Amino acid sequence: MEKEPLPTDDDKTEVNGYTGEESQQASSEPPARAGWNSKIEYFLAQVGFSVGLGNVWRFPYLCHQNGGGAFLLLYVMLMLVVGIPLFFLELAAGQAIRQGSIGVWRYISPRLAGIGYSSCVVCFFVALYYNVILAWSLFYLGNSFQHPLPWNQCPEQGNLTVKECEKSSPTSYFWYRKALNITDSIDDTGSFNPYIVCCLLAAWTIVCLGMFKGIKTSVKVMYFSSIFPYVVLICFLVRGLMLDGALEGISFMFYPKVEIWADLQVWRQAATQVFFALGLGFGSIIAYSSYNPKNNNCHRDAFTVSAINFLTSVLATLVVFAVLGFRAKGKVMECVVSNMNELSEQYHSGHVDENLMPNFNYSVPSSVHVQRYRAWFKEHGNNVPFNLTDCDLEQEMQKGVEGTGLAFIAFTEAMSLLPGSPFWSALFFLMLLNLGLSTMFGTMEGILAPLTDRFKTLANNKTKLTIFSCIIGFLIGLLFTQRCGNYFVMMFDDYSATLPLIIVVVFETFSVSWLYGADRFLDDIEAMLGWRPSVVYKYLWKYVCLLSMLGLLGATTIRMFIKRPTYMAWNQAMASEEHLPYPGWALAVLALLIIIAMMPVPVALVHAVLKEMTKKISRDTENGEYSMRELVTKGL
Repeated sequence: MEKEPLPTDDDKTEVNGYTGEESQQASSEPPARAGWNSKIEYFLAQVGFSVGLGNVWRFPYLCHQNGGGAFLLLYVMLMLVVGIPLFFLELAAGQAIRQGSIGVWRYISPRLAGIGYSSCVVCFFVALYYNVILAWSLFYLGNSFQHPLPWNQCPEQGNLTVKECEKSSPTSYFWYRKALNITDSIDDTGSFNPYIVCCLLAAWTIVCLGMFKGIKTSVKVMYFSSIFPYVVLICFLVRGLMLDGALEGISFMFYPKVEIWADLQVWRQAATQVFFALGLGFGSIIAYSSYNPKNNNCHRDAFTVSAINFLTSVLATLVVFAVLGFRAKGKVMECVVSNMNELSEQYHSGHVDENLMPNFNYSVPSSVHVQRYRAWFKEHGNNVPFNLTDCDLEQEMQKGVEGTGLAFIAFTEAMSLLPGSPFWSALFFLMLLNLGLSTMFGTMEGILAPLTDRFKTLANNKTKLTIFSCIIGFLIGLLFTQRCGNYFVMMFDDYSATLPLIIVVVFETFSVSWLYGADRFLDDIEAMLGWRPSVVYKYLWKYVCLLSMLGLLGATTIRMFIKRPTYMAWNQAMASEEHLPYPGWALAVLALLIIIAMMPVPVALVHAVLKEMTKKISRDTENGEYSMRELVTKGL
């Protein structure tokens, strides 16, 4: 029996436009699906969700490590052929069916309802650790209102500098010892960190208040949380370009290394970044678009939001590497000055041959150009009878530029060198807080909207559900506030979402393009928008996107089995970071997280099949009883 097409305007009275005062009077939609007040609100929500912390601390790192300008070209190509088509698919499905992720895939087939439930589970996992990052941002924001900043210099015990800080750096010490008070490994749990517990409670309270009345309250917060980060990024860019070393940092950033295209690992990282940058598979895109009117041009929205996301990543990259270039230039100049002073002392002591001395003016070390020093070092450095170092700017820039290391160590250290550092620090962490909040609102909507659409009892008690979800999130989130909590954050960030989300998107793409039918889906979009998208989408969904996601899934899975998962630990005795393999119990937790996230898919499939079989048996029984009554009536 052929499945009915997606609901159209003939099936349900729709309002031509967004729900303002006039449209609310004419609308026959239920209050739960009243919609956005304006297109601006929708854009703020969708952009706020897709633009998150990864744009600030993940994209710049990947771009720098994987060929600069060459990685940008690869990223744009994958965005066009994979990211935007899948983003358009989710936008169109949510807008057409006007349900959350559970309702959308259940409508296409009851056997696929588990896809929506898996999205909810993954959203919950992400919300657990993502809000901890907001708690860290709150902690740093609170400590930014001091002069000098508490991570500006090493503390002293008596008359001696704390050795752990002296061996590392003031910012590393503050992050690992003051903020996290971290253990040496994930096996050492340690006690709860009371400051982070309080900050986590504050973070969940803010999220709860923002989601209290659904999108009607969250969008009011998004007017600030989605726009403010751009103001801050532009301020940082203007200030950063005025710093010594900024241009060097940006040139290292965008210098193209085309040879990286031959590395499959780079393709995997670029595809993964596209996947997570747009927020595919979370169900949040579907939930937000489900509040749109039927005639909304979701095709244009897909390109617009993706373009804004990409340009934001580029803007953040410029900011990050302008500031990191300033930080690295300072470190390299310290290195040059130290080496020149040592060389001068050894020369005057008669330990260095005059022919080995540089031909530039080394009597004023601070005036020595880095490039001239490096040219001399390459020629004579190994012949000097004592140890000198090659003061490499690029090598210095690569230190601590990934994830939390970028935000809470490298960037924080650079800001402490700026005049008026407390102001810039407070601005930066307020920006991180707002970036995280807008993403958290989308993540929570990816949980709440599908559940309230599916279960009437929850829909009637949505406020209570929101409060209950935030309380549960806080209580489970206490796991991340232990002294070893940062290691669990890394575990959840690296593994709880990656594989399950890729699998969810594979199911989504297969369901629409093959089970429901790409042609029929395009027919539904044509009926909804009044014009038909290009037939190219049919082949992108059926082949290019699906095969790309399967390839990404295979590459990610193989990498997990070939290379034992590791995490970055802080060794207190050595005062440095080190990679440690996850212990056996942690690997079991990793596997359990992935299984829990994917379990709804087969469970819903089995449940639907059994339900269909039960109905069939019931119908056969009724038909049999009817036949027996007919025979008796006829006297046979």
